[in-house]
Amino acid sequence: MDESSADEEASRPPLRRRGREPGGARSHRFKVSFNDAELAIVQEAADRENQALASWVGQASLAVATEQVVPVSADSKVVLQELIRQRAQLRRVGNNLNQVAHVLNAEGEVTNAQIRAVLALVQETVRHVDEATLQVMRERRARS
Repeated sequence: MDESSADEEASRPPLRRRGREPGGARSHRFKVSFNDAELAIVQEAADRENQALASWVGQASLAVATEQVVPVSADSKVVLQELIRQRAQLRRVGNNLNQVAHVLNAEGEVTNAQIRAVLALVQETVRHVDEATLQVMRERRARS
């Protein structure tokens, strides 16, 4: 190990360990095997959380087993990100509709172009949400 990596190690905060559980000591141990590529991925995840590898594996497996976390494929992640973006877009569309309603209530005049623009945005956003929702449903069906 060279001097710069030794300095980096010394400046890093200590790795976190899993806290004690009210159920008593964790006396059950088992061996988990990874190939080099898998170990690199898992170690990187543990490092991101500043946790010891065994601590991270234990915490992650318990989170999945107790359904606190639901594992998703990379494709599902992209679909879920799209759903989140489209939900934000729907909030903006709702704001636009509120503005149109406000103008109608206050002045009684909204142009056809304004109404068409809002409706087009609503239709496009709903189409995106529908597509993403169907994709999630297809993936859930395939796993069931």
